[in-house]
Amino acid sequence: MPKQLVNTEGVARAGGAYSPCVRAGDFIFVAGQGPINPATGAVVGATIEEQTAQTLENIKNILAAAGASMADVVKATVHLSDLSLFDRYNKVYATYFPDPKPVRTTVGSQLLNILVEIDVIAYVGER
Repeated sequence: MPKQLVNTEGVARAGGAYSPCVRAGDFIFVAGQGPINPATGAVVGATIEEQTAQTLENIKNILAAAGASMADVVKATVHLSDLSLFDRYNKVYATYFPDPKPVRTTVGSQLLNILVEIDVIAYVGER
């Protein structure tokens, strides 16, 4: 199966030359998402907890548009503006994924006006 763009109406629009979500075979790739309100384009929340929750809600909605769920996520890459926020972000993050949790890489990054950005890969093959 060739790669296919996933229709993600109702989620934040891509801010550059990339697709927000692509399906390739049994894998779904979700581009880095931040704490953006899809309706207004505004950043949601001032705390890492609020921003992590909004970011993961955005990912959950994109996955749903692709016919997947958070339970299908096998890999996550997380960018934090400050690694000292890790414990607080991790408490929220953990509530969004059932066991077994996806593998994850978390790094400190320069982010523009947000505290967190997350991209994921989901597997929707054998169910």
